Amino acid sequence: MATKAKVRPSKEKQPPILFDKTQNIIKQVNKLLGGTVVTYFNNTRGSVCHDDVLALYEVLEKIGYQKKIYLFLKSSGGNGQASLRLVNLLRQYCDEVIAVIPLECASAATMITLGANEIQMGPMAYLTPVDTSLTHSLSPIDRDNDRVSVSLDELTRVVRLWQAQNGEARENPYQELFQHVHPLVIGAVDRAESLSIMLCKELLAYHIQEESEAERIANALNAKYPSHGYPILFEEAKRIGLKVSRLTPEINTLLLELNELYSEMGQRATTDFDDTHAHGNEILNIWESTGMLVYYQQDKDWFYRTEERRWISLNDVSRWRRVMKVGNKVEKSDLHIS
Repeated sequence: MATKAKVRPSKEKQPPILFDKTQNIIKQVNKLLGGTVVTYFNNTRGSVCHDDVLALYEVLEKIGYQKKIYLFLKSSGGNGQASLRLVNLLRQYCDEVIAVIPLECASAATMITLGANEIQMGPMAYLTPVDTSLTHSLSPIDRDNDRVSVSLDELTRVVRLWQAQNGEARENPYQELFQHVHPLVIGAVDRAESLSIMLCKELLAYHIQEESEAERIANALNAKYPSHGYPILFEEAKRIGLKVSRLTPEINTLLLELNELYSEMGQRATTDFDDTHAHGNEILNIWESTGMLVYYQQDKDWFYRTEERRWISLNDVSRWRRVMKVGNKVEKSDLHIS
């Protein structure tokens, strides 16, 4: 007897685009700040990347040159080199950058704030250290068969503990370490930390003239803290030497409302067909300012390969998309970035 084929849903779920609501809040924030707000949001699976530079360029071309840009940031981090490019681009469209932080601003997003003249933080805001960790093509594999991130701080602590426990023993700790972490990964992580310190100094140089002060702050953010996710709160940021101030309650409330709308837009919209087939639609990165919203939407099929215990993607049509207000009309289009 023939088995009945499963019916595929005619339409996959789509994440909401809340352009009218976010524009209304941006308009209110602009009025309270007396300047122009540019917003940047990552959901939990998005990250700072080089494509963000072209997306930001679209937004900045729309609003034009501004005396002062207030940059709203909500991100768990990403590529530090992209952070430098983003700050460099922003600086070409304004005289002064003010970072406004209501919540998480971690790792590469913290790097972006280093290029700002001032950082305004809300009651729940925090920065983090920027010590470098990376996922290399030769990194160890976790239980889900994915490559894991390796940080230099973790590696040096392993070596330090080995040496402390073995005293004058002649065994080389790296002989044991190489059985779990490829030597090329260790070399790449060491090189990446040197890059991280250099990037921090370059970003601070936009507004700190004393090279020794910039180097002190860069070294503190890269080496002072025992955890990459350690929350650097307002008072700690001030002790480091960053120029920080408090967000006013009114602006903080509006930015939290904006974050809630972006979080709704960034929710997973997964259509399950059966146990091994699904379609995923998800907005990962968002840039917005007056009259324009640019976002990256992940749009692809997923297949679970049981013998490898992992999901693989198929029919990937993920892309950047743009929503722009032209007169009284709202136009939507694809933004081709490569």
